[in-house]
Amino acid sequence: MPSVLPDGEPVPDDGALPGHALAGAAGRPLGFYLHVPYCATRCGYCDFNTYTASELRGSGGVLASRDNYADTLAQEIRLARKALGDDPRPVETVFVGGGTPTLLAAADLTRVLGVIRAEFGLAPDAEVTTEANPETVDPRYLADLRAGGFNRVSFGMQSARPHVLRVLDRTHTPGRPQACVAEAHAAGFEHVNLDLIYGTPGESDDDWRASLEAAVGAGPDHVSAYALIVEEGTQLARRVRRGEIPPTDDDVHADRYLLAEQALTAAGYGWYEVSNWATSPAARCRHNELYWRGADWWGAGPGAHSHVGGVRWWNVKHPGAYAQALAESRSPGAGRELLTDEDRRVERVLLELRLSDGLPLDLLRPPGARAAARAAADGLLDPAAHAAGRAVLTLRGRLLADAVVRDLVD
Repeated sequence: MPSVLPDGEPVPDDGALPGHALAGAAGRPLGFYLHVPYCATRCGYCDFNTYTASELRGSGGVLASRDNYADTLAQEIRLARKALGDDPRPVETVFVGGGTPTLLAAADLTRVLGVIRAEFGLAPDAEVTTEANPETVDPRYLADLRAGGFNRVSFGMQSARPHVLRVLDRTHTPGRPQACVAEAHAAGFEHVNLDLIYGTPGESDDDWRASLEAAVGAGPDHVSAYALIVEEGTQLARRVRRGEIPPTDDDVHADRYLLAEQALTAAGYGWYEVSNWATSPAARCRHNELYWRGADWWGAGPGAHSHVGGVRWWNVKHPGAYAQALAESRSPGAGRELLTDEDRRVERVLLELRLSDGLPLDLLRPPGARAAARAAADGLLDPAAHAAGRAVLTLRGRLLADAVVRDLVD
């Protein structure tokens, strides 16, 4: 029987989509997200759907093994082919995330990419990205990825300061992410991202400046910088609750964001989404843009979410349950929902406002339109863009983006 979560309807065993979801599909980009749920250790701040070897031992056993995980992902990709039917679209973006995708052999990652290529085809200019832990790759591994069709890589750097990395329970050696950028360039990767986190308890302004300088000095063409969020249920949240480390501070986050904007802009990076900067339009993460603009993507892997034509669904979370479903030729979907026109409008406001070109004012209902006018008068939205019919955040507006969005969705 198909499974269902309390807030969703069942997913058919064959993963079939309602006809209206595929209507007009040819005019929408299609991407794939591949979730690799394995990690060598668990970072204290992470609440992603990830598992260490000890957490999987005895609870999914052979089926949940990373040794055969590429084959399991391949099964879901083939199920996706059947569910999408005669959809003629080649895949425009592939993003492998986790977890730590680079705990899999490079040959496994390129083999899964090969299944997508065989089942759907890849667009001639397809963007193919994997996340990577700096300690799990070397020049040979990166060269194998590049030869296998990957053309973008994203390294988790987080900070250049050892004491900040210790608070985050990050295990890589300071300096290793920067070295990885050079190794990726040598392997032929044109597009390389470094992920940073700011606002970690114990991090000073100087620490953050040093991390920004180190990231920029490494020469990636893309930098992502995210404020640390202390998620309930994580080791970091327990440490804050026990008083071992102080909680995060919104004012500190704002100051660090301003430092990031200043340093990255001075180095030739331009923001295109509130937390993302690139050296050129070609350096932007097209896969993330696909999410932010409400296009279609199939998320394969335990806990992965998907969206096609106003239908959103999500997979069972545990790798063992995920593999078991596919071994029995069943969809691993746990539940799904059909988005109404109003749902999709609200999501467009929530996501597109975060982009540098903003959103058209005609997406807003009258209360939201009035709020946009007030925001423009208050310096949170660009007045010239507002006069031209768009809501575009100013720098001050970016600092208060969540509050601005709440007003505009009314």
